[in-house]
Parts: sequence; C-alpha cells; structure tokens
Amino acid sequence: MKRNLNTNKMVLNALLLAIGAILHQITPALGFPMQPDMALAMLFIIIILNKDDYKSCFVASIITGIFTAMTTKFPGGQLPNIIDKLVTFQITYILLTLLIKIKSINTLKSIKQNSLLMCIILPIGTLISGTTFLTSAMFIVGLPTTFSALFLTIVVPTTFLNTACGMFLFKIILTSLKRSSLVN
Repeated sequence: MKRNLNTNKMVLNALLLAIGAILHQITPALGFPMQPDMALAMLFIIIILNKDDYKSCFVASIITGIFTAMTTKFPGGQLPNIIDKLVTFQITYILLTLLIKIKSINTLKSIKQNSLLMCIILPIGTLISGTTFLTSAMFIVGLPTTFSALFLTIVVPTTFLNTACGMFLFKIILTSLKRSSLVN
C-alpha cells in the first residue's frame, strides 16, 4: 500500500513538472529577455502537495531548475535558473514549515490550509526566485540593465502574474485531485 502511494506521488509530481515545463516554454517574454516563470508556480504547488516529503520537493526543484535552464530566454540564464530554483526551494520550504507550525493554520481544513499556504508562498517565493535569479545572473553573466530596473519591471509584475496564475492552476489541480480521490 505504501509503495502504491509513493508511485502515485511520483507520477503526480512528474505530471506537474511536465506541465510546468510546457507552460514555461510557451509563456512569452515581457519586453526584456525574461519571462514569467510558470514552472516556478508548479514547483510551489508540488511543495504544498508534498510538504511532508523534503526529498521529493528537493528533486522537483532540481528538475524544475533544469527544465527552466533549457527553456530560458535570458542570455546565459542557464546556471542562474538552476541556482534560483534550489535557493528558492530551500527558503520556501523552511517558510512553509514555519507557517504550518502556526496554530491558526493547523486548525484549518486541508484544502483551505493549502490554499492559504499557496496565497502566502506564491508571492514570497516568486520574489525570492526573481531576486536570486537576478543576483546570480548579475555575478555570472551580467545584466542587460540595472538590477533595480529589472526588479521593478520584471520581478514585481511577474510576482502578481505568478500569484494569480498559480492560484488558478492550484484550484484546478486540487479539484482534479479531489475528484480522483487522491487528496482530501
């Protein structure tokens, strides 16, 4: 029985990673050679759904970093993408662990708790990801303009877009999982 649950979790994670990679590939750039990171939103969904399984989330962050590195539109953005996903995962997983320990979040029902956690993790995680990406790109390959200009014109709008799209995707995924009896 335990093996079947692990297989279901791995298949679900693989499907979500594939969807995230496809969304990352087809999402257009916003003026600069940067784009909203829909694969990141899918990574956050995987982290929320597997919040008790650090290893699965860590592997998902590595795979997401590789997928986004392969599809990046930022010149030389391959290594910054991988660094960004690993750093973002570590910080958001710690944040998630701290949020779950808060009594008011623990008393909520599972789906409401997950939605609340997504509302918190998506914007904070996207800001962390964007900041990490720009910082590592600045040191590794250089930036086409100033850090603050890219932060204000790309990272901040992407945060709003990722939060809205990520919540929409999360609701669809939760509904699908609930109908298939994979989640409460």
